[in-house]
Amino acid sequence: MLNFDRWGRVSTLMSLEVWGLSAFLHDMAPPLSLDSDEPETDLKVQIPLMAARREGLAAAAWSAGWSVFGQHLPHESKHRLYQTSNKYVEPASLFAACPPLQTCLYHVLSVNLITVLVLFCCVFMPQTLNTLRLQELYSLRMQRSREKMERDKTELHLSQFKRKLRVCVATCNRADYSKLAPIMFGIKAHSDEFELEVVVLGSHLIDDYGNTFRMIEQDDFGIDSKLHTIVRGEDEAAMVESVGLALVKLPDVLQRLRPDILIVHGDRFDALALATAAALMNIRILHLEGGEVSGTIDDSIRHAISKLAHYHACCTRMAEQHLIAMCEDHSRILLAGCPSYDKLLLTHHKDDYMDIIKSWLGDKVQDHDYIVALQHPVTTDIQHSIKIYGLMLDALLSFNKKTLILFPNIDAGSKEMVRVMRKKGIEQHPNFRAVKHIPFEQFIQLVCHAGCMIGNSSCGVREAGAFGTPVINLGTRQTGRETGENVLHVRDADTHNKIYHALELQFGKRYPCSKIYGDGSAVPRILKFLRSIDLDEPLQKTFCFPPVKESISQDIDHILETQSALAVDLGGTNLRVAIVCMRGKILKKYTENNPRTFEDRMDLILKMCKDAVQDAVSINCRILGVGVSTGGRVNPQEGVVLHSTKLIQEWSCVNLRTPISDALHLPVWVDNDGNCAALAEKKFGHGKGVENFVTVITGTGIGGGIIHHHELIHGSTFCAAELGHIMVSLEGPECSCGSRGCIEAYASGMALQREAKMLHDEDLLKVEGMDMKICEPITAAHLISAARMGNSKAAAVLHKASTALGVGIVNILHIVNPSLVVLSGVLGSFYQEPVQQVISQRALTSAQTIRVVTSHLEEPALLGAASMVLDYATRRTY
Repeated sequence: MLNFDRWGRVSTLMSLEVWGLSAFLHDMAPPLSLDSDEPETDLKVQIPLMAARREGLAAAAWSAGWSVFGQHLPHESKHRLYQTSNKYVEPASLFAACPPLQTCLYHVLSVNLITVLVLFCCVFMPQTLNTLRLQELYSLRMQRSREKMERDKTELHLSQFKRKLRVCVATCNRADYSKLAPIMFGIKAHSDEFELEVVVLGSHLIDDYGNTFRMIEQDDFGIDSKLHTIVRGEDEAAMVESVGLALVKLPDVLQRLRPDILIVHGDRFDALALATAAALMNIRILHLEGGEVSGTIDDSIRHAISKLAHYHACCTRMAEQHLIAMCEDHSRILLAGCPSYDKLLLTHHKDDYMDIIKSWLGDKVQDHDYIVALQHPVTTDIQHSIKIYGLMLDALLSFNKKTLILFPNIDAGSKEMVRVMRKKGIEQHPNFRAVKHIPFEQFIQLVCHAGCMIGNSSCGVREAGAFGTPVINLGTRQTGRETGENVLHVRDADTHNKIYHALELQFGKRYPCSKIYGDGSAVPRILKFLRSIDLDEPLQKTFCFPPVKESISQDIDHILETQSALAVDLGGTNLRVAIVCMRGKILKKYTENNPRTFEDRMDLILKMCKDAVQDAVSINCRILGVGVSTGGRVNPQEGVVLHSTKLIQEWSCVNLRTPISDALHLPVWVDNDGNCAALAEKKFGHGKGVENFVTVITGTGIGGGIIHHHELIHGSTFCAAELGHIMVSLEGPECSCGSRGCIEAYASGMALQREAKMLHDEDLLKVEGMDMKICEPITAAHLISAARMGNSKAAAVLHKASTALGVGIVNILHIVNPSLVVLSGVLGSFYQEPVQQVISQRALTSAQTIRVVTSHLEEPALLGAASMVLDYATRRTY
């Protein structure tokens, strides 16, 4: 825009003509403007010079001239001129419609004759200009303008795409910070993608609860806002007032920070205020640990936050199902696991744990010889929860063990609980140490190495299970939560004796670790989920009505991972590890030769398992646990190989569960390979849905498993279903177990190989047409081939083997009376028909109709090991 206010009329018009001509020839002339410093002439007279597109250079010059003349017009004329300034009008029409403009034109033209000549030339000689050249310049200008607009649009899109995602994390108390801190560290580590904003409120800022905001500062997080939102009183009214106070203060903070997404954790009343404020201010909300059930007012608050939240990161499959049943969009639900497990599983095996224990409980305390107590009020039944708290303290006093007791949270009823504690003299008692706060890293060590944990904190239900620490859960505060077998519930804790007896049962025991609430990879999943959030999609939530079916698609990347098991098969020759999905499909398999020494074997098992766990991430699998199938007699309750066969050396009294669980931070199940084959048939094979059946493995040895009333039989000393060592002859050949006449001594692959070698040495094995190389080792396959080609000696050996196996199976039918027999292993298909004949000839009439089938499973040992994980790792609700 050009300003002509400071120029004289003559020089203005002269410059205007020259400028208008040159600018038009370069096709760059914008609309002209006239700004006046006088109050009564505030209006701008703008007549686009581009009118020359229709009238040529003459119209452009006239239009420019009018812009200058406008400053001499009366106000009412100027107003009429302004009303037409946004329209393309004919210059002559405008000139005739405004008589004052004529006077103004004469006034100006009288000053300079040259101006008249220029205007004359512009009006009466437009044909002298090169119209085609002007059109070409105009087209080129328009093309350049369009290209620039496209570049600007692309740059704007890229700048929006590269903009950091502003993530606000709001923490209210010591408990939720332990869950949020790993996410905050993850966001901070990716500062090129995310911008972290931290808001601290609630009990963090109260001295009676340890001023725990300091630990956030110690973790080197900048706190963008501290809000004092707690109204003291520790009763129901104070909780409501605290929510109201938070709602008054939060809008200013959120308006100042303007986050793209707010991360809210759990089920506290402070979190409800956060979610309410953010939802009303159109800020996207990611809710952690939604969908869980605990049985108190926390349920209502948790579910209310879930309905306000736009995205969800839950910990368990059941919580995910609850959210879907609540009509939440399952494309916005992430099954991540608990973020605290990421830190917990990495730090709980510290060498300095004894120093931490002694710093809190004194120098005389030993590992697993103390109790951690943490009891919170139940806001829906405050008086009853205070009574349980007093009974718990009485039981702990009577139990006479060193106890670390933490103060309750700030919920209504906490003040009364503290009074009960002080009335009983707990703070001065030599066996007790009462504290307001313990840093999470140290608290992990204390829970991990405690002899028992007691109370109603979610930590006992969630985190303690990862260590196998015994837990006594008192009352109803955690009713409905998924728990491991380490938790003993005392829901009706109405007497001192009940709690004392629970302490006697639980104190000092150790349980298998259970990773129900996480596997240590929650933070990477959550960060990936945050990256996938599209800020351009509509903010308005959509609900899925009616509730979706139970079977949910498993193919949504980063939302639903494939639940899988890590299966280990330890045989006499090979060591195999596989990743197996819920449907029994082997997604990836690793095979190595089985080392001869114990140390090399354990090192190889751990290495192969670690490699498989890393590869599972790349194929979008979530490993639920490890199942181990091994030869020998196994105690599955302890995960110990009691005694092995001669095929696996140095493999007796071996604890497999502990080293594998410690290395992988996963629950581990161990069982005999025959039992695993039966479990494989029960879940994936012919035994699916069959109440009673027997599986017989026919391979290098003979083994098997018995399923009775849908349960695997182990026996009192774990040697049930040693089917290969059923004696069918008093004077039969020697067996590998040291006895004689066992089925394995007749029908196993080793027994058939032995007989084949004897025939070969006597030159009685090979028959005409039989292809057998000179240096080829003799195996059972040669014996079967010779029998099929008419070798009577070989056929006699196989007949005796089939009869021995059939007689052994008849004995099994007469003892446990199954409805099905499944033959598994490389020799299963060969033995099926002969064994069925023996049963029809020798079994009791009622057992003669029992079917004998051949397994169609290619890897029964691996699938059986996986089935232990897939069946039990997902069945943890008590």
